[in-house]
Formats: sequence, structure tokens, C-alpha cells
Amino acid sequence: MRKTVNGIFILALMVTAGCSSKSAVTSTESTGGSTSSESSALSSPAQPSTPTGYGFDKYQTGPLGDVFFDFDSSTLGTEAQGQLKQNSEWLGSNTAKGALIEGHCDSRGTAEYNLALGERRAATAKEYLVKLGVAASRLESVSYGEERPFDAAQNDEAWAKNRRAHFVIK
Repeated sequence: MRKTVNGIFILALMVTAGCSSKSAVTSTESTGGSTSSESSALSSPAQPSTPTGYGFDKYQTGPLGDVFFDFDSSTLGTEAQGQLKQNSEWLGSNTAKGALIEGHCDSRGTAEYNLALGERRAATAKEYLVKLGVAASRLESVSYGEERPFDAAQNDEAWAKNRRAHFVIK
């Protein structure tokens, strides 16, 4: 009887641990390379216009603006680089503050792929800020993949809003 109860408990624990929808990948070190690879599981959409960064996200509570990415990419565009320059200027003027950089994706692709892509996006933003002179020790990154969308709709406009690196002041 005891072996059966232990077996059921272990099985329940394994099922519960394997079904978490709130998974995240966290990194505090810089990763090398920020190129993206195409995934055969992802379709090729039209490229919508990129939203602006500052204050865009409903969770934005401070002067650090979000940066947005193209579909299936962790490459910084011109607008993203400009927003990161503004963020680095604020961080340079507020040296006692740090930032958590959250990598987010739209809902297309597998959960595992999107967690990895979100991590690359956060790492790319972090690496760019370090190149602009922000100390790496003041920056932390985490990937939420598709788990925390800004806009839950399933269209080009919503997907563009969700492909971002979001900044939280620490």
C-alpha cells in the first residue's frame, strides 16, 4: 500500500512539474551571438509597423522604454537602437538603479522556441546597453517567451506589440 501511495505521489508531482505554463528562463550573464534562426514551425507573416517604445506597455512605470523586434528575430533595428540609447542615458544619470530586461514573443511557435527567442532578445538588448557603457552588473535578463503577452489578440498588430524587450527598473 505504501509503495502505491508513494508511486501515485511521485507521478502526480511529475505531471504537475511538467505542465507549468509560467515557465521562464533567467540569465544574469551576457551571451555570445544574437543572431536568429528561422524555425520551420513558424509561418512567415507580413511585417507590421513597429510600436513606439516609451510607455507603450501597460506595465511600464518608469522612464525606460521597451524595444520591439521583427518576427522571429533578435536583431536590433534602428528604432530599437535609438530607444536603447535613451535608456542608457537614463541609466547613466541614475547610477544607483539597475534594470531587469524581460524578453517576450508573440504566440506563434512552440513554447520552448519562444522561451529561447525571448532570451536572445533580452540578451541582445543587454549587450547593446553594455556596449553603450552601462555596467553589466546593473542589468539582469529573463525570458517569458509567449507567456505574458501585452495584447492577447491573434493578429499582426497584437503580435508586433508582443515581440519586445520590456524594461523594469530595479
